[in-house]
Amino acid sequence: MEFPESRADERIAYVKRLVLQMFIGSKELEKSDRRSWRPVAQIVSWQFGQGRAPYAVRNVGTIGFVSARVVDAELAKGGLGLPWTAFTGGRASSAWSQSFVNVPHIRWASNSSALRSDDEEKQAGKPKSEENELVHSKYWGVVPKTHLKEDGSPWPWNCFRPWETYTPDLTIDLKKHHVPENWEDKLAFWSVKALRLPTDLFFRKRYGCRAMMLETVAGVPGMVGGMMLHLRSLRRFEHSGGWIKALLEEAENERMHLMTFMEVAKPNWYERALVVMTQGVFFNAYFLFYLLAPRVAHRFVGYLEEEAIYSYTKFLEELDKGKIENVPAPAIAIDYWRLPKNATLRDVVLVVRADEAHHRDVNHYASDIRKEGKQLHEEPAPVGYH
Repeated sequence: MEFPESRADERIAYVKRLVLQMFIGSKELEKSDRRSWRPVAQIVSWQFGQGRAPYAVRNVGTIGFVSARVVDAELAKGGLGLPWTAFTGGRASSAWSQSFVNVPHIRWASNSSALRSDDEEKQAGKPKSEENELVHSKYWGVVPKTHLKEDGSPWPWNCFRPWETYTPDLTIDLKKHHVPENWEDKLAFWSVKALRLPTDLFFRKRYGCRAMMLETVAGVPGMVGGMMLHLRSLRRFEHSGGWIKALLEEAENERMHLMTFMEVAKPNWYERALVVMTQGVFFNAYFLFYLLAPRVAHRFVGYLEEEAIYSYTKFLEELDKGKIENVPAPAIAIDYWRLPKNATLRDVVLVVRADEAHHRDVNHYASDIRKEGKQLHEEPAPVGYH
């Protein structure tokens, strides 16, 4: 069977009707098979429309039946290779054609969903600079909202939204220190001092890499504490007093510190390996620590944040002496902390140090609550207290 000699759009419409009639309208196919073949029909139609279907495929009169298992197997391999056969007078030919339909730039959202939306087809004719623009799948009805910055430009970050940004309080007392009162406080205090020794030996005055390593550790306690309180709330059918959100907020804030310093200090392969090993050991150790003695665990984090304040103060001294270049602040830091556009690395270190001071207060406060024999949910959590 030859295609009618007519305009291209009529020929495409003819192919679409043929394929849809063969594979979707056929009564011989079960419902599950018709679902599996619907993407095939759409692909073939699109291939004809783009002029990309192989010659052997374009000249077949009828497309023979192939099991849905073949389609699923080819989908698992990331492409779609279909054996095609031509029918003559209702009889199948003796050989399979070796032609394949290659489908570039098509994402498999679902067997029953359209493989190429109208928006994507419109973008096919756009310049190469616009080809890689993200096209959101609408199959599940989840369409991310578009946010704008204050100047009207698009919000560039998916890891945080405009309402999650803030201006840090730089007036916080940086010299505040909790004096150890009992053996548990002393255990937490000297444990932090012991952990500082290998850090000093390894990083010395490379404060950019030191900050990066510090943040990979500092982001763990808030996540562990929030997770433990979340599970406790589920087990005991009780509210958390906002402490789950406060601790997870702390963990997210520490992670944003890391994302910022990743732009300043590019870690070497051995530093990345050290981060992986340190995180694996510290997460499990702190998890057991919090499980057995949550009050001491919070005191430990309070002292850890005091050491962080000290480290960032030394970082600032090196910047002021000119030993570390005061480069422009990363764009992510400017948007996250609402810094001026001409902010520098020194401004970033100042706001990060203020965040660490706030985390110090939160964890010492949590430890004091438990010291009084209370549970955290009995006192309101300092949500938003970065």
